[in-house]
Amino acid sequence: MLPVDDLPATLLDLAVPHEDINELTALAARFAAEPELGELLERSAHVLVQDIGTIGHHPQLPALPEGLGDLERWFPVCVAVAALPDIRAYHRRRGIPEDIARRTLADLGRHIAVHRRRRGIGGLAVPGWTRLHFRGEIYQLGRLQFQRSRLGERMCRAVRAAGLEADPGDTCLDLHIPDFQGPLTPSACADAIAQAREFFARHYPEERYRVGACHSWLLDPQLRDHLPEHSNILRFQGLFRTAYKDDEPADQDPVGFVFGDPELSVARLPQRTRVERAVARHLLGGGHWYRGHGWFEFQ
Repeated sequence: MLPVDDLPATLLDLAVPHEDINELTALAARFAAEPELGELLERSAHVLVQDIGTIGHHPQLPALPEGLGDLERWFPVCVAVAALPDIRAYHRRRGIPEDIARRTLADLGRHIAVHRRRRGIGGLAVPGWTRLHFRGEIYQLGRLQFQRSRLGERMCRAVRAAGLEADPGDTCLDLHIPDFQGPLTPSACADAIAQAREFFARHYPEERYRVGACHSWLLDPQLRDHLPEHSNILRFQGLFRTAYKDDEPADQDPVGFVFGDPELSVARLPQRTRVERAVARHLLGGGHWYRGHGWFEFQ
């Protein structure tokens, strides 16, 4: 059950925006007032942390009943809060430093801010993503996030072609670039990767991470036609070797990340910054953006 009196402070620790705390706290009172809802919350939190720390396990939470109203968009947040004792205990067992644990779990609040930017109200746009944080699969280390993951077939072929030993299913680290974290400078990226090398060697010594990988529109080579060589994005691309290319357009990826809403009309995209102009003008000219897939030798 959610302790309503302590909930505001807990939400602040998770970087939940101040303007959402009163609404969330009021809605959370329903779990005590409605026993069926309270039982659903407990079952959902239990499912979320089953096999905590396992790589690649995607727990399917119980289906929500109809008629929850505003609580529906907040339910995944309540599940995450209910699971806090378990993830904090897991972090302690692994010896995860408190500041890293706090910044990692605070990504919940960042995603609530993303939801508000897209839809004008609080909630979680992609609740499945934040489950990684509450299962010990992803960590915020400096500017980047590092996800404990496994090599797929195509990535593995690229690594092997470069002369490294690799098999599908080997552990690797997937890099993610969260929004609201400042510029993606080369020094910030180098610092994050250095932190990750030390962090995973210390806290997951039984897992071997030879490869860092990234799957993102930021690795689309077409960006070279629109951005100067010294841009942070192109220098970020320079960290990776190309593994393979997608043939399926992923236009919503840059539109969502750059402009806040993947459903925005191309004709209405603003062009205030260099990156906004690059994304918008390419689409307006009839082009498409694609998700790039790259890797580098981590250890």
